[in-house]
Amino acid sequence: MKVLMLSWEYPPHFVGGLGQHVYEITRAMARRGVEVHVLTLEAEGARGFQSINGVNVHRVAPYHLSTPDFITWILQINVSFLEKALALLPELGKLDLVHGHDWLVAHASRAIKHSQRLPLIATIHATEYGRNNGLHNDMQRYISSVEWFLSFEAWRVIACSLYMRDELQRVFQLPDDKITLIPNGVDVRDFEVVSHYKEELAQFRSQYAHPDEKIVFYVGRLVHEKGVQLLIEAAPKILAGYPQTKLVIAGRGANEGYLHDLARSRGIENRVYFTGYIDDPTRNRLYQCSDVAVCPSLYEPFGMVALEAMAAGAPVVVSDTGGISELVEEGITGLKFNTGSADSLASRVLEIIQQPEKARRMRERAYKKAVALYSWDTIAGNTIELYEDVMNEYNQSIWLKSSARPSLRSYPA
Repeated sequence: MKVLMLSWEYPPHFVGGLGQHVYEITRAMARRGVEVHVLTLEAEGARGFQSINGVNVHRVAPYHLSTPDFITWILQINVSFLEKALALLPELGKLDLVHGHDWLVAHASRAIKHSQRLPLIATIHATEYGRNNGLHNDMQRYISSVEWFLSFEAWRVIACSLYMRDELQRVFQLPDDKITLIPNGVDVRDFEVVSHYKEELAQFRSQYAHPDEKIVFYVGRLVHEKGVQLLIEAAPKILAGYPQTKLVIAGRGANEGYLHDLARSRGIENRVYFTGYIDDPTRNRLYQCSDVAVCPSLYEPFGMVALEAMAAGAPVVVSDTGGISELVEEGITGLKFNTGSADSLASRVLEIIQQPEKARRMRERAYKKAVALYSWDTIAGNTIELYEDVMNEYNQSIWLKSSARPSLRSYPA
């Protein structure tokens, strides 16, 4: 099987979790014998062609032109992808299908689909409607229309959770049989702390908190939808219940300055450690050191950070929303709080801190669940099975045999 996958993110280029998802699933597919070609943007120190874990990565240089806005820049990237595809496709030979990730590669994915007469798979990782709790301006409406366009053009759409499946049906009116539910995955081996690190863990921990302090850890983008502001607003109640608590907040984002100001306004700046960006080994050791890992999202199609915390062996407190709520079983693999409520968040964090034996049991069950249900090998196998189903349908379809090109008149107004 030979697959062309399009993603604007791929390591070392990260914006959110999409790049890590594509990296993990493609290397798991390669282990299963699939010939995977990834078309993605170049990054510092990563240009041209690379073979990474058996995956063929073709990096594209964006146009170095000034653009009036993000939308125009994305359109230029799609043209760059198409230019690369024109040169690449004759070398690759017959492809079985093309797989596009999110609206950012929709135009190039659709063009390759029709020019090569290939079935298109689309993974919609999140929607503009969901991220913003509606569509409030022209840019959001445009992005949502491109998301619809990609899902319309796709033979099958992959959703990462029941919540996301329902959102795709509600926002884009997709039929149920066009959506396939395949969750994100995790490799627990990536979160193991080797023996000599365990001996150094206390010294590492001392960089972030005193030995008698409990660490409440958040890692992710510092943007409104991730709900980090709720954690800071919950801090006074947490500190009232357990004064020796330190909040460690890792990541960067548009709300970084606002969050610093919020901590100062609440008088808790000395109890909050903003680390900025951290690399994966640092993140893993912080999970090992943490007494609670918090995922306070207001909108979360899946909840990758929570799954990573479970794989790393950290007790989790998550908001009761979206896919993250499906991931965590209340009182069994973690605790949930009322979405948007700082008071509820504080109560659940204190429950973990003050009941270490309960936290230990939940942590152990969460780790076992991550291993049993969310390995990347399992996720890759499910995706390959979907590919095979689509290829069987495609091989029997009228579209394959027809030479007629699609007409814009076929699209709904």
